[in-house]
Amino acid sequence: MASVTLSEAEKVYIVHGVQEDLRVDGRGCEDYRSVEVETDVVSNTSGSARVKLGHTDILVGVKAEMGTPKLEKPNEGYLEFFVDCSANATPEFEGRGGDDLGTEIANTLYRIFNNKCSVDLKSLCINPREHCWVLYVDVLLLECGGNLFDAISIAVKAALFNTRIPRVRVLEDEEGSKDIELSDDPYDCIRLSVENVPCIVTLCKIGYRHVVDATLQEEACSLASLLVSVTSKGVVTCMRKVGKGSLDPESIFEMMESSAVIQDATR
Repeated sequence: MASVTLSEAEKVYIVHGVQEDLRVDGRGCEDYRSVEVETDVVSNTSGSARVKLGHTDILVGVKAEMGTPKLEKPNEGYLEFFVDCSANATPEFEGRGGDDLGTEIANTLYRIFNNKCSVDLKSLCINPREHCWVLYVDVLLLECGGNLFDAISIAVKAALFNTRIPRVRVLEDEEGSKDIELSDDPYDCIRLSVENVPCIVTLCKIGYRHVVDATLQEEACSLASLLVSVTSKGVVTCMRKVGKGSLDPESIFEMMESSAVIQDATR
């Protein structure tokens, strides 16, 4: 994770401000920075999106390729996630410095989408047990300015919304052999419903309060954060704690309630 070095005086200034619901950039504790979302930004993909949240810049591309359904789910397609932490984002990612963070982000995305509600995976099936669509979701971190997980979840949802999958016809001859024909009409395609795709709300505990959409400086003042994956209907699909500090049960319930309210307000 990208980090920044602060003096003790700077940390005290930030922590005391948060206790008074006043952050360095003038926001309240539960205010987000402006989010810029741009779709269809990469030409050689099935769908793509770029999200800028403060100084955090994320690019996501989705490629639909034909594959074989998994044995345990013979009538469904599936998603694969790959995360690349560009060395241009921060010097800490040079060499293999960003590998651990990339693996952590990918594993979090797998946990978010590991349910039947987020994406209709059955719509990605072409022939049960034989052919299905596999969506390869590539995440590129271009710049790290805090609150990575929230920005990535927004970018992934936008890229899936932008994804166009060619419509397929299965032709069977008299001998029973099957032939797959892809439509070459760009408008004859399948569009994914992302209504139930959740977004991550990261709540950083600073002092006795928590903040959302933390900057790098605020993350340096937080010992524990709660990542809550929540849908537009307020359904929590995944939750995990990050950081070395601890969270008491009362704080966790308060954070969960805040995440649902924030997601409802941004619909």
